[in-house]
Amino acid sequence: MDPPKDLPQASDPNPNTATQIHQKYAEERSKRLRPDGIDQYINVTSTDNPQLKTLLSDPWDQGTDSPILLQPGARYKVLIMGAGYGGLLYAARLLDSNAGLKPSDLVIIDTAAGFGGTWYWNRYPGLMCDTESYIYMPLLEETGYMPKHKYSYGEELREHAERIAKRWGVDGRAMFRTELQRCVWDEDRCEWAVELMQRSSAAADGVVTTGTVYADFVILSPGLLNRPKLPLLPGLGSFRGPNFLAARWDYAATGGSPSCEQLDRLRGKKVGVVGTGATAVQIVPALAKWCDQLYVFQRTPAAVDVRGQRQTNRDEWMNDIQAGPGWQQARRHNFLSFGANTQPGEPVDMVSDGWTSFPSYSVLTGGPAAINVTMDTAGEYLSEMHRLDLIRSNKIRERVSAVVTDESTAAKLQAWYPGWCKRPTFHDEYLEAFNRPNVHLVDTDGRGVDRIVETGIVANGELHDLDVIVFSTGFEAGTFGSPARRSGAQVFGREGKSMDAKWADPRADDGQISLTMHGICARGFPNMFFTSSDQAGIASVFTPSLDAFAKHVAFIVSKSLERLEKGRSKDCPAHEHAVVVEPTAEAEAVWASRVLSAAASLAPMGGCTPSYFNAEAKMDSMPMDEQIKAAATTRWPAGLNDFVDVLEGLWNANDDSDFDIRLVQRPISC
Repeated sequence: MDPPKDLPQASDPNPNTATQIHQKYAEERSKRLRPDGIDQYINVTSTDNPQLKTLLSDPWDQGTDSPILLQPGARYKVLIMGAGYGGLLYAARLLDSNAGLKPSDLVIIDTAAGFGGTWYWNRYPGLMCDTESYIYMPLLEETGYMPKHKYSYGEELREHAERIAKRWGVDGRAMFRTELQRCVWDEDRCEWAVELMQRSSAAADGVVTTGTVYADFVILSPGLLNRPKLPLLPGLGSFRGPNFLAARWDYAATGGSPSCEQLDRLRGKKVGVVGTGATAVQIVPALAKWCDQLYVFQRTPAAVDVRGQRQTNRDEWMNDIQAGPGWQQARRHNFLSFGANTQPGEPVDMVSDGWTSFPSYSVLTGGPAAINVTMDTAGEYLSEMHRLDLIRSNKIRERVSAVVTDESTAAKLQAWYPGWCKRPTFHDEYLEAFNRPNVHLVDTDGRGVDRIVETGIVANGELHDLDVIVFSTGFEAGTFGSPARRSGAQVFGREGKSMDAKWADPRADDGQISLTMHGICARGFPNMFFTSSDQAGIASVFTPSLDAFAKHVAFIVSKSLERLEKGRSKDCPAHEHAVVVEPTAEAEAVWASRVLSAAASLAPMGGCTPSYFNAEAKMDSMPMDEQIKAAATTRWPAGLNDFVDVLEGLWNANDDSDFDIRLVQRPISC
C-alpha cells in the first residue's frame, strides 16, 4: 500500500530510526500513565462543590425570556435536546422531509440561553474552527451563505446557528435554560414522559420551574464535547484572583469581547494557562499579545501543523467551490476520502490542508483498509499505519525545531506519540508565540501541575505567582457511556430498562452483542433517536456525521408518520392514535456483528499516550470481556463515506425493513 501522492515531503524513516521513535513513544507514554485514569478529573457539570460550580455560570445570558416557557403537561410531536448544529440539523431535515411536520410541532431544549451549542459556550479569544468552514458549517448550500474565511471564527459560527434557526422557523421553538433530567417511556400511551427543569431569565432571582412534558419522539443531540472537566488538583478553588474555564471566558477580567480581542485589562498582568490542547493552541497567541507575562503549563505537547488561514475569495467561491447543486456534499465526500486513506485516491484534493494529508488518522475514524483487518493481519495493518504516520509526525516535529528559536523550548514542544492518539491541532501563531520574551513554557514532563495556591500555581516544585488563571483542560469525552449519560439525563425505555444499563452490557438475552441500529437508535427505546459515535460513521469533523444522522432520522420518522396517516381509524380522533418505531432485534444484532468484524483495526490505538480518545489509557488494561463490550461501541469501520452510502442505499430503495413500525391506539374511548 503506497502513501498518497499528497503526503508532506519527508523521508521515509528507516527501520532503526522507526524503532528508536517507537521507544521514545513508549517512554513518554509511561510518564503519563496514572492509576486513577479518568478519575484524575472532575466533571464540573456534575460537581456539588459550590466554588467550582460557579465556573459554569453563563456569561452570555442576556436575560431575555426563552421563546417557550416550561408548561408542565404540554405535549409535542418531537422534542429535540440540543440547540447546536446537531439539534438544528435534526429540525431542518425533519421539516424538509415528507413527515408533514411544522415548526410548531417541535420544541428544542438546551441549557444555554441561545442557539449555537459549543459555539454558544466557547467564545474565547482566538476561537476558530479547526476544519475548513466550507465543509464544517452545515446547510451552506441551503442558506446560500459564504463563510468569511477558510476556517471560520467563533462569532460567525454561532451566528450561523442563529441563521439556520431563523431560516427553518424554529427560532421561536426553543426552550432555553432548560435541563433534561429524565425520560421515561410510557408503554400505555406510547409516548415519552420528559422531566425538565428550567431556570428563569433573571439568573439572580434563582427561580426554577420543574415539570413533565410529553413527546411522541425524542432526539438527544447534546454534542460530543459539552461537559467541561478540571484536573483534581490540591487547592483547586483556592486561587484569589480571576480564574475561569476557557469555555466560560471572563472578559470582565481580561477586557475585550467575543467580537473584539482587545484584552487590555491584562496589561501588566501575569497569566497562567493550564493545558496545551486544541483550545490552548488558539488561546495562547491571543493572550501573548496583551499580558505582561504568560505561563503555559504543559503536561503533554500538542502536535501542531500549519493552518493556512485566509479570507474566502468571492470569485473562487462563486465559480469553483459552490460549483453546482450538491456541492457541499461532494466537497465533504472528497475531504473524507483523504481522511479515510481511500485507495485509489481522489484525483483532486478540493480542501488541501493538514487533514487531507493525514491518512493515518483513519486508524481512529475508519476507512476501506480497516474493513478486512483480522487478528491475523492486525500486525501488518499496524506497521503500515505507523509507517504512514511517521512520515507526517517527523515533519510536525521538524516544524517545531524550525519555528521555535530556543532549542530547549522547542524540544519540549515536540509531540512524541502517533498522530491518531490525541486530537491534532493546526495553527499559524501558536509555536511562534514561544519566541516572544513574555511567553514561558512550564513543561512538567508528563506529571501535570502540582497544586493551586492562593497566589498562583506550583509546578515542578516551583511557585509561579499569577494574577489570572485560565483552565484549558478540555471536556469529558462524548465517546464514552450511553447517549443518556452524555446528555446528563436518565433514560428508561420499555419495561423500565435504563439506557445506561444497555450500554454497560450490550449483550442481548441470547448472548449476542446488540446495541444500536445505524448508531442512531436502540431497541427497547421506541421513538427515541440520538447522536452518537457508537457504531456510527465518524470522521475528523463531526457535522457531516450529524447531517447523515439527521437525514436518516427524518427518513425513519417520515416512514412512521406516513404509516400512521394511512392507518388511522375514521371513527376515532387522530390524537387517539400513535405510531411506535424501533429497530428489529435481528437487524440490530447484524449491525453490531458488522461493527465487531473489524474491531482488530483498532489495534493501533493500543499503547497510545493517555487522552480522552482512550479514556486515559483505561482501554489498554481492560479484561477481555470488557474489551469485547467496548468493541461494540466503536465506530463504523469502513469510514463515514461508506456509512453514508449504506444509509443512502436504504433511502433510495425506500427500505425501512430494519425497523419495527407499529400503529397503536391510545387508551382513550372514542
